[in-house]
Amino acid sequence: MATQAKPVLYGYFRSSCSWRVRIAFALKGIEYEQKPINIIKDGGQQLAIIQYIEETRPEPRLLPADPKQRAHVRIICDIIASGIQPLQNVYVIQKIGEEKVQWAQHFINRGFGALEHILKQTAGKHCVGDEISMADICLVPQVYNAERFKVDMSRFPTIRRLNQTLIEIDAFKATHPSCQPDTPDDLQA
Repeated sequence: MATQAKPVLYGYFRSSCSWRVRIAFALKGIEYEQKPINIIKDGGQQLAIIQYIEETRPEPRLLPADPKQRAHVRIICDIIASGIQPLQNVYVIQKIGEEKVQWAQHFINRGFGALEHILKQTAGKHCVGDEISMADICLVPQVYNAERFKVDMSRFPTIRRLNQTLIEIDAFKATHPSCQPDTPDDLQA
């Protein structure tokens, strides 16, 4: 059997998109090389990357076997990756100016309101049932961003509970922005 080349992840230490892929690699036990990039100039399609990882390395599973649960995972991922995160990413925030914290808080609160409602119905130990999925991989970086923008997380008890459980898992700890090679010294763990 031919050995696969080590994948290269082009990312930025605090990019939630990069973090999602780092978590997927860690959960699947995939060694990879990191290359820091300027996220203002470069972008990526992390959900497509994570789905590719899932299809090529199916264990441990990041999408549930049950079609209804898979749909729930995709809904949660879409809310976060398409409905919340793009409105508070670095490029957008830089264009907003002085109102950037209020802007980010508004869209995170709005998205988390919808997400909290869904998670009350789907969550077990994790976002959808008791197995880690792509939804969990999307949730943790978004909560990190919410905390950076000083969102009152007490309004979202299900999200807060899930995040507290997930951030204790090694794959989430090891991939945290404070532990990355391009993390500025004053932000390292």
